[in-house]
Amino acid sequence: MVVTQELRLHTRGNGDAQDITAQVEEAVRKSGLRAGTVTIFCPGSTGSLTTIEYESGALADLKQVLDEIVPPGRDYQHHLRWGDDNGHAHVRAALIGPSLTVPFVERKLTLGTWQQIVFLDFDTRPRERRLILQMMGE
Repeated sequence: MVVTQELRLHTRGNGDAQDITAQVEEAVRKSGLRAGTVTIFCPGSTGSLTTIEYESGALADLKQVLDEIVPPGRDYQHHLRWGDDNGHAHVRAALIGPSLTVPFVERKLTLGTWQQIVFLDFDTRPRERRLILQMMGE
């Protein structure tokens, strides 16, 4: 059986990280499925999904590493082509990826103790984001 739901977020952009674990857990619970997988997908090219310990130190470390690998102030071809300022946002999102799949058993996500599901918005402005949650199982 496949169950699809939608999750809406208001983000601040510029690397905003939001813990969406509770919303995903609730969607799994409401799906009526006992065991399976949930895939969370961001239909957009400047947002990503990952897991991390959602605490200020780990989030700061992730931001620092991304700033070093994909600095926001650099010249990007995307800026030249479209007159945008978010070339780094597209590259960061491509590196981390637009989706995440997590197994669930007995209607509970199988995440580790310090592991949360996090949406990252790399765009340069606040956005309203729509995430697709698709659960497959029995």
